[in-house]
Amino acid sequence: MNQEFHTQLRLLREERNFSLEDLSLKTRIGVGKLEQYESGSEIPSEQTILKLSNALEVPVSNLLDGLQLN
Repeated sequence: MNQEFHTQLRLLREERNFSLEDLSLKTRIGVGKLEQYESGSEIPSEQTILKLSNALEVPVSNLLDGLQLN
């Protein structure tokens, strides 16, 4: 499952039948910001990735599989 972060985020969200609004409520991250993460135009901070993994109920590694960290 070596996808890019934005692809992985969208796939995990859709697998759980969460809308962007659902995920926004669970994470307190704005829908617009979530859209940027899913489009790949922005990479979230480590703290935000942790919020996303908690909301999606997956290990952080599931989100970071394809993310190239410097």
